[in-house]
Amino acid sequence: MRNTWIIARREWRERVGSRAFILFSILGPLVVLTIMYILFAYSGKTAKKWNVLIADPAEIMENKIAARVDPNVTYSFADNYIETEEFANAKVYQEFDAMVEINEKVLGNKVGFVFYRQIPSKALEKTVQYQIERRLEEVLVARFTDLTLLDFRKIKQPILLSFRSVYDPEDKSADKRAWVGMFFGALIFIFIALFAMTLLRSISREKSNRIVEVILASVKPTQLMLGKIIGVGLSAIVQCSIWIVVIAIGLSLMKSTLFPDYMAQNIDSAGNVISQAANDTDLMGNTGVYEYNEFVDLVFERIQFGPMLFVFALCLIGGYLFYSAIFSAVGASVGSESDGQQFVIPLVLLLCFGVYAGYYAMINPDAPLTTGLYYLPFTAPSVVLVKFALGFAPGEEHTLWLVGLILILSCVLFFYLAGRIYKNGILQFGHRLKLRHFFKWTRNN
Repeated sequence: MRNTWIIARREWRERVGSRAFILFSILGPLVVLTIMYILFAYSGKTAKKWNVLIADPAEIMENKIAARVDPNVTYSFADNYIETEEFANAKVYQEFDAMVEINEKVLGNKVGFVFYRQIPSKALEKTVQYQIERRLEEVLVARFTDLTLLDFRKIKQPILLSFRSVYDPEDKSADKRAWVGMFFGALIFIFIALFAMTLLRSISREKSNRIVEVILASVKPTQLMLGKIIGVGLSAIVQCSIWIVVIAIGLSLMKSTLFPDYMAQNIDSAGNVISQAANDTDLMGNTGVYEYNEFVDLVFERIQFGPMLFVFALCLIGGYLFYSAIFSAVGASVGSESDGQQFVIPLVLLLCFGVYAGYYAMINPDAPLTTGLYYLPFTAPSVVLVKFALGFAPGEEHTLWLVGLILILSCVLFFYLAGRIYKNGILQFGHRLKLRHFFKWTRNN
């Protein structure tokens, strides 16, 4: 074990002291902060004027909305039922930014749907909700009560309008928390790709220049393999920690210095906006000073960074150990440094598949394939983070421990196989690497 730690310390010092490590540790988080700054500053700049089509086949609203014209919203009426797919694709409806469905059910359950092409500002959403709710109140009073409009509004039940993309009417991708898991999962595979590839190149380079023959005179092959994996892994953890610290400091400075008023307005709850809309009789011509920014709310209010970073660290360590065994086996098996290039593309595609698995889980969180990818060690790091970001259903929390157990057992199995391949292949030279070599060396002691 002492030899393993000596090799690990040598590998760690070599990586941490390199110029590429220092540059990536500084430039990487700065790039992330720059992207987040752009999202903070501009993601709330959504459409401020709307051309809205109201599909009202029963003519409940009698082609009327409000007594005075709103400069921000223009309404048109259709006396036929319009399918969302037809509204999304038919040329005759392309001039409209959104469609509101009005039928008898809206009067009963107080729930309506607004299908938009491009996401509007929150202020514009509340303006449309306010105006349609006001008009439907007049219809309800006239049809079902003998109350005055003022008395009715004292006891009214608010009408809920659900805003959805016309291209995603079932609202499958509405939960922005999934993107947080997707980001952390992709970050894991970026670090795995960088450092596992470094590990492969280091092993194949030492093998090609015959330095490994001198090293193996003092240490066992498995000790050399473990030392390299641990040393490179520690450098990955150090770099990732630097990223987290720099990004955390950057976000804190943005919140306190660059956007103090903007953050305060955007982090305010949507319920306050609705409450203001209900009491503001001049809302139709005044949509507010600031735009609600969902990205700001997501980063500063809805992400539980403590638990997320804990799971991220576990997935990073588990994923790196699992893939490092594969990359080490390939590096030890090549007959020359250039010979290993044929296996690099499949390994990179495998890592890309891991990232795609996280995206698939984000779009289809309840699909059977997502469950399979959740337990598969090749894709578990990204899928676990997506599902953790979305939250587990009651009684499903134990699956996180089950995935962790599967990943640990997979690491042990692949380390065992990689150790055999490393032991039998590290001193083999001049051969052309084929798949049969892997099967042969795993059987030999």
